[in-house]
Amino acid sequence: MEIEVWSDYVCPFCYIGKRTLEQALKRSGYESQAEISFKAYELDPHAPVDSNRLAYEHLAEKMGQSIEQAKQMSFGVAEQAKAFNLQYDVENMPHANTFAAHRLVKWAATQGSEHQLTELLMHHYFEQAQNISNADILLSIVEKAGLDREQAASVLESDRFTSEVERDIQEAGQIGVQGVPFFVVNRKYAISGAQPLEAFIEALEQIGEEEGVRPALKPMGKAKTSFCTGDGCDG
Repeated sequence: MEIEVWSDYVCPFCYIGKRTLEQALKRSGYESQAEISFKAYELDPHAPVDSNRLAYEHLAEKMGQSIEQAKQMSFGVAEQAKAFNLQYDVENMPHANTFAAHRLVKWAATQGSEHQLTELLMHHYFEQAQNISNADILLSIVEKAGLDREQAASVLESDRFTSEVERDIQEAGQIGVQGVPFFVVNRKYAISGAQPLEAFIEALEQIGEEEGVRPALKPMGKAKTSFCTGDGCDG
């Protein structure tokens, strides 16, 4: 299964959706057959890179709500995240621009580290409330992903991978993405939003059946077993 995930690193449902996808693949038996790639999407392309506002303050303005209403809405999403052992720091999450982060993930993909950097960006934003607009913070996260800081700095100082990010955003508009997370399987099937886990599993199983992709067999029993392979027998 080829699974493309449109998401943004400041989208609280995207981190939940990422965990839902991971668990659904594992429970449905399709984990080893899935090839996942991440596509760029900006919830707020006009967000300043040096904003000193908090995320819930921006949400209040955007939704026409009071600060307290926006904060309570954010806490509600944080409660949902706890089901996946994610601890959102709602009080301190900054309003951030993610374009540079998306460019770095495109670069990380060329290094085989797209998944590691995506996970760390979401972790540091939601659980550590770090401003992923900031170049120094981005470079620190890059290092934690095992990537070269100087190469990443060179990417940030240039316009490299800008066209790749813009292409993802343009494609999202072409296929009708109106919000994230948005999952596309085998370029044919769409799963929109952070679906409940059981619904996600059911969708994957239906897609697998229609595409003729069989789930991996689930091993039973915990006792030590004896078996033979082409290299010999163990037991």
